Amino acid sequence: MQALHIHAGPKALAHIREHGLRPEHIGVIPGAAGGPKGLILGALDRFIFGEWLSQSSQPVDLVGASIGAWRMATACLHDPVAAFERLERDYIHQHYEPLPGQKRVSAQQVSDAFGQSLQAFYGGRIDQVLSTPRYRLHIVTSRGRHLLHREHRVATPLGYAGAYISNAVHRRALGGWLERVVFSAQGAALPFDAQDFRTRAVDLTEANFMPALQASCSIPFALKAVHNIPGAPRGAYWDGGITDYHLHLNYQGLVLYPHFQQAVVPGWLDKALKWRHKASAFLDNTIVLAPNPEWVKTLPNGKLPDRNDFMTYSTHFDARVKVWQSAVHASEQLAQEFAQWLRAPSLAKVLPL
Repeated sequence: MQALHIHAGPKALAHIREHGLRPEHIGVIPGAAGGPKGLILGALDRFIFGEWLSQSSQPVDLVGASIGAWRMATACLHDPVAAFERLERDYIHQHYEPLPGQKRVSAQQVSDAFGQSLQAFYGGRIDQVLSTPRYRLHIVTSRGRHLLHREHRVATPLGYAGAYISNAVHRRALGGWLERVVFSAQGAALPFDAQDFRTRAVDLTEANFMPALQASCSIPFALKAVHNIPGAPRGAYWDGGITDYHLHLNYQGLVLYPHFQQAVVPGWLDKALKWRHKASAFLDNTIVLAPNPEWVKTLPNGKLPDRNDFMTYSTHFDARVKVWQSAVHASEQLAQEFAQWLRAPSLAKVLPL
């Protein structure tokens, strides 16, 4: 069974028709939020960053939220293939036990452990991420406003309830509760038009790299917010996926998007709003590489790894590891099929986005 589906917006399709697809054509690569679902993209990441893009030299903007930010930052390291292998291994082997006297793992416990993981992963290598001449990293976070300006046991749930209702009325209304804050390396300009949503741009530096990356991965209530990131407006910062779940942005240049599904959902609160899952003109220049839904059904449990697996296998750590490793091993087929298609790009195999 074909594992990989290639979807293209109309302008991207026209580009492939006229020029094919070569590494020097790519200007932007996004990395979506989505937790363990991102594990299915490991083989594609290793191929794209470790083999294919190395055949070209143009600067590429990498835009990431949550696990996508972790993936894009990893691509900036000197040996991305080894780094992606370690990211995959570390993510799969995450394990949290409730502290003595507690029935469940606390958000503070998860945040502390995650911060230690980031330090172990990037410690002593942040300069590699920030100074690479090849890639310009953009980490997306969500900064709370008004009731969400500080994390609070009462105000925060109320604030997110207000955000949910406002977003259901209109996506722009979400900006009254949360704003997109993007931390960009090397003073790079944003590679997308940010007029769609309330946005701030901040320089990504050695001093704020760790807190910005942790904030981008800090799912509300599952992890603690990160407060007062150096060089950025004061306040509480959460997962970048809240404002930009799949980075459905008005990109500039040709975009290659390794994604775990075809739909590019704007914000995390839009997951249930199916009418917002359709492609828009923002994605006209975008090529999405996504697993075939029928192929996904052949994976363990008939689905991609996801956050629910932490609960399903809460007392069976080794079983979860085995299931996730099996899915990751199967995902090698995605990279193999993309490499094969690149050797002879066939429009017959490109689906509309």
